[in-house]
Amino acid sequence: MGENVDSRNNHAETNEVHLDLTRQELSSESNVLRERRTAKEEAKEILANMKGDIAFGITETPRWHTAILLGFQHYLTMFGATVAIPILLSDSLCIGKSDVVRSELIGTIFFVCGMATLLQVLFGVRLPIVQGGTYTFLTPTFALLALPQWQCPAKPGPELEAVLQNMTSSERTELWQVRMREIQGAIMVASCFQVLIGFTGVIGMLLRFIGPLAIAPTIALVGLSLFGVAAGFAGTHWGISSLTMVLIIAFSQYLKNINIPCLGWSKEKGCSAVLYPIFKLFPVILAILLSWLLCYILTITDAIPDDDSRYGYPGRTDTKRNVLEESDWFRLPYPVQWGIPTVSAAGVFGMLAGVLASLIESIGDYYACARLSGAPPPPTHAINRGIGMEGIGCILAGLWGTGNGTTSYSENIGAIGITKVGSRFVIVIGALIMMIFGMCGKFGALFVAIPDPVIGGVFSVMFGMITAVGISNLQFVDLNSSRNLFIVGFSFFMGLVIPNWLNANQGIISTGNQEVDQIITVLLSTSMFVGGLLGFILDNTIPGTQQERGLAQWRRMFGETADNDDEEHTQAVRHEVMKCYEFPFGNSIVHKWKSVTSYIPFCPTFIEFSCSCRKKKGGPENDDIDAVDGMYLHSVDTGDEKATQTPEQGDNLDAIEGHV
Repeated sequence: MGENVDSRNNHAETNEVHLDLTRQELSSESNVLRERRTAKEEAKEILANMKGDIAFGITETPRWHTAILLGFQHYLTMFGATVAIPILLSDSLCIGKSDVVRSELIGTIFFVCGMATLLQVLFGVRLPIVQGGTYTFLTPTFALLALPQWQCPAKPGPELEAVLQNMTSSERTELWQVRMREIQGAIMVASCFQVLIGFTGVIGMLLRFIGPLAIAPTIALVGLSLFGVAAGFAGTHWGISSLTMVLIIAFSQYLKNINIPCLGWSKEKGCSAVLYPIFKLFPVILAILLSWLLCYILTITDAIPDDDSRYGYPGRTDTKRNVLEESDWFRLPYPVQWGIPTVSAAGVFGMLAGVLASLIESIGDYYACARLSGAPPPPTHAINRGIGMEGIGCILAGLWGTGNGTTSYSENIGAIGITKVGSRFVIVIGALIMMIFGMCGKFGALFVAIPDPVIGGVFSVMFGMITAVGISNLQFVDLNSSRNLFIVGFSFFMGLVIPNWLNANQGIISTGNQEVDQIITVLLSTSMFVGGLLGFILDNTIPGTQQERGLAQWRRMFGETADNDDEEHTQAVRHEVMKCYEFPFGNSIVHKWKSVTSYIPFCPTFIEFSCSCRKKKGGPENDDIDAVDGMYLHSVDTGDEKATQTPEQGDNLDAIEGHV
């Protein structure tokens, strides 16, 4: 009998052990289910907090009529800066003032910008960011065209016009197309470097050595080096150009907070008056239209002389009337429309300086765009894709023959902050509008007819802003440090001195090898390359602390934070938050093969290359969101799982145990 009792006791103990094990397994499974459910709920709450007062987030879609209006607004916002680029390039390409090809260049650049924007929004960084022409490519382009074999047969202006009149149509066409093909080849090959460092993930490592003291002179010297071009256009009639500057300053600075009543419609209110910040959104376009109207009045009243040898003649509105008459209503830009691009080592090396400046500026734009559109900061894989896709956009620009590349536009990011609409769908509509207007030849021809002094006023303000954007990077460094003051002053000064000396002494570089001579001449004639290189070398060789150099704040701005030992629950929340940066399709396959895709720098499962010895807990998905550790820690509980159980969760667990 005692044996039976012992047997029953042992059997009971065994059953109790099995019951405890079963309860633990079910408890574990319950915790997993609870974590998954809670992760989605917390991620939804975090995204709602980040969205704030944004009307439409990046994954939301406004109604079609609202999306069209907002997309057209983005087109108008980027219009002024983009239309200026082909006009600025025309003289160096030896294109006549009244040549229809100017309108074709304008149409081509808008068409390509539309394509690049579509690629960036759909497959690149996946933020609502607009791609437009880049001014960082202008300086190396002018340096390349200043080589003896690419100089115009006469000085741009009346002298060149006289030479062009004595040429046949085919000779005039070949004169500028051969130069355009050289620029195309240089841009395409140099942009392959941007594609490479983007899709291979090298950009993340490069940023560790490039700080504000290298970026500030690189970008600022783009604007400073173009002061002669702005002065040439503005000097054709200082009265009109000064009026254009005053109007832009008044609209963008003094009147920017004044909203104008406009007619609006909504389903709830119907037709009603809506206050709209017109001056803040469209200062350049408004200034161009008003100055253009004044030029028209002065033209029909003959207040501006009709003799091309007298001062002020370029201010007339009838000097380029034939461009509008001769241009086509519809023209589809196509690849290699100016001929097969040519490549030279001098052009490629020169363009690399523009590529580097453009991609670093774009990274800052990514974080600004994410912040204003209510999205989480972009993870590493999204930045890699964004930079790589910008490189593809530049290759397309070279293939189509815009004479320029593409980059992210800060102006349109500001428009998102004003309108509170961060929808990707709106940017897609805007990109389609760019492509449609790019195929309308008359539309491009209309803006070729803008009088030169009006363009000069716009250039004066724009180039000044580019300079200021570069200087603004110095906010991160300690300007009380004599080390930093020396680097800044020397880099800026030599960035102006060396190119100016080379332009005044053309042909002085003589190594015995023509290709080497051209490479050295183009590089040293590019002020942004000289200033940026000196800033980079001095900043990385002269001793200085991270705080003194501004690298600590600089890296925080780019999303780099200290390592954090987060729980798996936190990683699950982050993974849900970062889904907006995944591919538009095929993500299930990417996650299924994450053992392979975790080593692909542009995949959502990518594990960032790091020198840290700490093993990350969350698997491949963990690294996607390292950039936002600091942002989410206050919203996610990283303590013990048991402490996070709610009463309802405890009751559910008891019910499961009772069922067992």
